[in-house]
Amino acid sequence: MSIRNTMLVASVLIMAAADAFAESDLPKAGDTYIISRDEYHGFRGSHRIYDRMSEGLVEVEYCGRPYWVRFATVAWTQLEVERENAVRVEFNRGKGWQPICAHPERQVTLLDLGVQEDPRIVVQNDGVPVQRVSRFAAIRDTFRTTVDDAAKSFHGRQKDK
Repeated sequence: MSIRNTMLVASVLIMAAADAFAESDLPKAGDTYIISRDEYHGFRGSHRIYDRMSEGLVEVEYCGRPYWVRFATVAWTQLEVERENAVRVEFNRGKGWQPICAHPERQVTLLDLGVQEDPRIVVQNDGVPVQRVSRFAAIRDTFRTTVDDAAKSFHGRQKDK
């Protein structure tokens, strides 16, 4: 394949990738994120936070303003600080990111939300793990009776009358 053909193929691939990214959930003007940055202010990662309620989100407050976030987002902020990265709430105004709230990890923790799980588990599960109940254990418990329940049979109730 010639250099020209290689460059043409590369151009087509780049344009296709750009189209795919344009349709994805990339930050747009007006989006708010918690952004993690290293000691040189380099981007390390981000989690989107929302201005309104939606399924799977919990309400929190950063710098006196309500937001809705996933449990995994709160856990992630804690882990980023453990990695010695700085996290801030930042707003995309279309001309770059503007910090609007420092240290969200100090304002909301998993414990504040009633979550006892390790942050790593919460991030790994993308939320609070649900206690799984064995289907057979649930069926067994349904049919389990106590001695008092057994005494309340039809014949036992007839004697009480």
